[in-house]
Amino acid sequence: MSISENLKKIKSSLPKHVTLVAVSKTKPVADLMEAYQAGQRIFGENKIQEMVEKYETMPKDVEWHMIGHVQRNKVKYMAPFVSLIHGVDNLKLLKEINKEGKKNNRIIDCLLQIKIATEDSKFGLTNTEALEIIQSEVFSELKNIRITGVMGMATFTENSEQVTQEFKALKASFEQLLKVPAFNLNPQIISMGMSGDYDLAITCGSTMIRVGSSIFGSRNYS
Repeated sequence: MSISENLKKIKSSLPKHVTLVAVSKTKPVADLMEAYQAGQRIFGENKIQEMVEKYETMPKDVEWHMIGHVQRNKVKYMAPFVSLIHGVDNLKLLKEINKEGKKNNRIIDCLLQIKIATEDSKFGLTNTEALEIIQSEVFSELKNIRITGVMGMATFTENSEQVTQEFKALKASFEQLLKVPAFNLNPQIISMGMSGDYDLAITCGSTMIRVGSSIFGSRNYS
């Protein structure tokens, strides 16, 4: 099936409240443009440099989501245009995003990445660490960021019961955020679920899914 057919198929099965992020990392602009022509406007990249290059080439009504691990020294390159940063897992990074947001005279939306998987390779905050950040005095002074929800990646396993528990843990983290009063906290998004498990993620409360290979086909890592 073509990219546009894949997109159509996925979108027709999604509930209205779920946003689809087309994960376009490693894919050429021609593929992204095919998705764009089919109506897709939200694209997710995991390398800032690649996202900047695509941003410069693609139409300007595209929303760019940074879904990979973020290095602080590269925040400045995406700060002028990024719509949402999914993988924020420490306060130093938030401060850097805030600094660059201020320089660009904009408020940058971010998700706190919560570690729900058992694998050591996955980044993320514990629930306690996330709450400590948003209740800290430093956080209360950050005027150019807004935490709009949480993101998590489940363990890569065939065990759907384990994945269900992990997704439910992320939903619980989100619900804790709702109880914290802060001007720069507006939790609306639970970003969880990828090509292999997004149906399950939606059942567990996801409002945003990150889908790549089911749209663009398998990836070519050079």
